[in-house]
Amino acid sequence: QVQLIESGGGSVQTGGSQRLSCAVSGRPFSELAMGWFRQAPGKEREFVAHIARGGGRTAYGDSVRGRFTISTDNDKNTIYLQMNSLKPEDTAVYYCAASTVYILPSSSSYGRPGSYAYWGQGTQVTVPS
Repeated sequence: QVQLIESGGGSVQTGGSQRLSCAVSGRPFSELAMGWFRQAPGKEREFVAHIARGGGRTAYGDSVRGRFTISTDNDKNTIYLQMNSLKPEDTAVYYCAASTVYILPSSSSYGRPGSYAYWGQGTQVTVPS
């Protein structure tokens, strides 16, 4: 069983930065493919970022590419989402997700919530307009 605990959410001004953390336990970090998704009220869950099992290859959603960065700290079993140049439309609950199964390097795979079996409880990020 994989446990994921997100932290780091809050309210931040437009143009500001925020870093989210996701602490991972239950399986060796190197065995997991990881992702970040977000969900705003009344909208579907949206793909934000992915990092392949073992690290290295990353991918981003169109709306955050160039502003957000996913990274890992293998010693701490933690993944991060560094968010820069935040906009009001970034307001959402952000979820960390994990998969023990290999995810194909295709947006239709890593960008699909169903590709991940394990989810955190979510952390709210608010960027007031």
